[in-house]
Amino acid sequence: MAFAEPAILHNLLQKFTTSMASYIKYQADNGAQAVQIFDSWATELSPVDFEEFSLPYLKQIVDSVKETHPDLPLILYASGSGGLLERLPLTGVDVVSLDWTVDMAEGRKRLGSNIAVQGNVDPGVLFGSKEFITKRIYDTVQKAGSEGHVLNLGHGIKVGTPEENVAHFFEVAKGIRY
Repeated sequence: MAFAEPAILHNLLQKFTTSMASYIKYQADNGAQAVQIFDSWATELSPVDFEEFSLPYLKQIVDSVKETHPDLPLILYASGSGGLLERLPLTGVDVVSLDWTVDMAEGRKRLGSNIAVQGNVDPGVLFGSKEFITKRIYDTVQKAGSEGHVLNLGHGIKVGTPEENVAHFFEVAKGIRY
């Protein structure tokens, strides 16, 4: 549809954009302290197609929400976005969430110092030993730097992940001091 009937897709994306902005405002009005926007299809888009079919709509969502909720932190997670990193801050979000396929230090460098990052421990790490999990957490935190980082996985928890390892992740995270 994007290439055969782009006008139809743009109309549909505009409807989604309006609905998403309204829903995020609703969440904020009802107590949300931060909202994460997921662009799960970003990995399917070339940079030029991201600029046409995603970036303007993400920016509209952010601009609309910030008009009424300027202090609400907005986080963008664009799956598989390594080829798009420099474009993500153009959306106006406060935080870019990195998946585990991007080295945290490289991601920081490419995004610049004016935007916070979230992530990006590989979810598969939670299948390792507690020592291995701890090492990877500290590696990520060290690469992220002491400011503007939200420690998180680089994607969701995988089915079958040992619950005690998830608990260990949180315990280590709570103990980190900058």
